Amino acid sequence: MENQIQTAQMNQPTTLHGKQNHGGHEIFDTHEILTGMISVIDQYKIFDQFIQDPELKTVAQRQGDFLTQTYNTMVETFKTGQDPTVPTTSYSMQQGNDVVYGVKTSQPKKPITSVNELTDECVSTYMLTQMKSLAAMSTRGACEITNPVLRRIVADSVPNLIEMSYEIFLYQNKHHYYQVAQLQPSDMAAMMQSYDAAPITQTH
Repeated sequence: MENQIQTAQMNQPTTLHGKQNHGGHEIFDTHEILTGMISVIDQYKIFDQFIQDPELKTVAQRQGDFLTQTYNTMVETFKTGQDPTVPTTSYSMQQGNDVVYGVKTSQPKKPITSVNELTDECVSTYMLTQMKSLAAMSTRGACEITNPVLRRIVADSVPNLIEMSYEIFLYQNKHHYYQVAQLQPSDMAAMMQSYDAAPITQTH
């Protein structure tokens, strides 16, 4: 009888108020997110010595500082399962929203053969690639994290990571590092008119 009671207790689901406030799956997801954040923060420190443009240097410093605070907030809640001492905030980019359209002929891209060949185009591309990867990873994690406080913090970080990615994209686009092609007007119009609104049915 005693063994049956112990077995039943072991099979009871553990709630947020129990000893464990994280599911196994989210432990691994959060581990990947935090490791990804460390990677971006570390890489930004490395990039600093290669950045030539003061504007890009400012962007990297602002984003690195913001991401570091986000990391600290997430680590605290990951450990405690409770509201963090420093809550999440919104990142505000400094780039304008104007996008330059069109493709100009440029030299074909190829891997560098020495760090001496690193340019602001190279560095900003690395920044964009890493930030987009972290945004996607955090989005997937936020869909399945069981601890409600940690889930909210990870979810809140997603719009900020998107904003930081977009800021780098706009910087690259402005300097013609990231060129944006457009379709012919007739093709664009045809694609835009190829969908229609669905009727909304009332359910009772």
